[in-house]
Amino acid sequence: MKRTASLLWSSILLAGPVMAADYKVDDAHSNIAFKVSHMGFSTMLGRFNQFEGSYFFDGDNPAAAKVDLTIQAESVDTNHEPRDKHLRSPDFFDVRQYPTLNFTSTGYEGTKESGKLTGDLTLHGVTKPVTLDVAFVGEGDDPWGGFRNGFNAVGKIKRSEFGMEYGLPGIGDDIELNVFVEGIRQ
Repeated sequence: MKRTASLLWSSILLAGPVMAADYKVDDAHSNIAFKVSHMGFSTMLGRFNQFEGSYFFDGDNPAAAKVDLTIQAESVDTNHEPRDKHLRSPDFFDVRQYPTLNFTSTGYEGTKESGKLTGDLTLHGVTKPVTLDVAFVGEGDDPWGGFRNGFNAVGKIKRSEFGMEYGLPGIGDDIELNVFVEGIRQ
């Protein structure tokens, strides 16, 4: 009996980490960024410096994935303070009235390595469906005794569909979203 129990525990330990788990987004090793055309002459880059989130991931059943992200609109950062102040104003994000952007997934289609994550994005008080192309980056034990994994995602939205029409067409309507997430298994 002891030998059977010992073999069972050895099998469990050698099988590696359990794939199905909840993860907390590590904001120190994650990034939420965007790109937009400026007058057709250049591409302006920006990011949000404050966000939090969690997700559920099961490598054996990717369709079970769930994601929740909350982004602080006031943390918008384009590396130019006068522009950032304008982006926080009612012309754009109107951070006093709409302090957060939220994304809640509604489904995932694909494999562990790549697929399409659909969800509802609430921006500027408007909620619209969004699809992100997701790519698995990797996973493993970290030096602090935890387990992590990571994903990159890219998608596009039209800011005018969220009621942000200031500066069109000089400031592009098409916004590319880039999400780089590293999560810590809970």
